[in-house]
Amino acid sequence: MSDSVPEAEAGTAAEAVPEAEPTFDPAAPAPLNVDRTPSGNADVDAQLGRLADTDHLATDGHVEVYEDVHRGLRDALTALDARPGPPAPPSPYQNRS
Repeated sequence: MSDSVPEAEAGTAAEAVPEAEPTFDPAAPAPLNVDRTPSGNADVDAQLGRLADTDHLATDGHVEVYEDVHRGLRDALTALDARPGPPAPPSPYQNRS
C-alpha cells in the first residue's frame, strides 16, 4: 500500500484555482447616491430625475446631461413667469382729481 495520492485526485486539486476577486477601478463610473427631494413641480422633478443618468456615465459625459437639465430647469422657470398671477390690488391714488 502506498501513502501517495492517486494522480486523478491530484490533478483536480491542482486545477482548483481560487477565483480572482473583482478589482476596484476608481476611474469607472459610480453612482453618487445623492438623495433627490421632490419639489412638488412635475417639470422640475423630471429634470432633477434626469440627473440620475450621470450615475452610469464617465465624467466627460456629465456635461451634456448637466446642460440638458439646466436648459429644462430654465424652461420650467420661464413657464412659471408666463403664468398669469393674481390681479394687482387697485391703487388708492389712481382716481385723484
